Amino acid sequence: MDNIFKYARRSLANFENAIEEYGWVIYENALGYEEVERINTDLVTAQRERREIQLQNGIGANMDGTLHHLLEPDNFALGLLQKMYCHDEITQYFGGKYILNGFNAVTHAKHEHPYLSDMHRDVRTFMGNTKLLIQMIITLDDFNLLNGATYFLSGSHKTARRPGEVDFYDCADRANAPKGSIILFNSNIWHAAGRNFTPKPRRALTLGFSPPYIKPQFDYCRFLGYDFVSTLSPELRQVIGYNARIPENLNEYYQPVHLRMYQPDQG
Repeated sequence: MDNIFKYARRSLANFENAIEEYGWVIYENALGYEEVERINTDLVTAQRERREIQLQNGIGANMDGTLHHLLEPDNFALGLLQKMYCHDEITQYFGGKYILNGFNAVTHAKHEHPYLSDMHRDVRTFMGNTKLLIQMIITLDDFNLLNGATYFLSGSHKTARRPGEVDFYDCADRANAPKGSIILFNSNIWHAAGRNFTPKPRRALTLGFSPPYIKPQFDYCRFLGYDFVSTLSPELRQVIGYNARIPENLNEYYQPVHLRMYQPDQG
């Protein structure tokens, strides 16, 4: 069944069919070799910094290889977002504008069992056809059965029922995809990282996108600085969330429409 999630001809009609019927779709070889290698190089420092904080704060258990909130001014992240990968698909999914909800990564090594290896959904509340979030995996290594290609229980985004563990692993499909591919999936789908049996890590970016009125996982605008917006293209200003901020004082609240933190076209 692997090929039903991959299309030789990319179109919005094929995307809509796959995401509605199965809950996920693969676009192979979306990123070039040099871009993937730049990302992998930057992840070395990012992982070291985040692991140190995890251990300092006593939350190191089951967090091995997880890297959260990678949107920083001097790494690969802004350049990646600027390319607007799958912009048309995400816009169609939400029926309009969207923002970044989270920008994370995972480096899955042999014998490690991060929390992502447990069967889970990426949203805690099931709201049927209401689209709260769409997830994007960017494969930074080949995904295959030996190194733990992600399990997806196709169609499980349509029901509130939690599958049993045995049924999940018996029936789930695997996201086999070459390095540099993009996997888009409905955040209601039940999925899990597979076990890595190889000596090499299986690396991936995991990005989430949501409607502008959904609260993101991290305040990227405040982290980067409100003045940073002047360096951004209109597309990045929208995706990072500068058009959907929350005022923190009355002066920020009482502004002309074009200067308001939450713009009127954000839903």
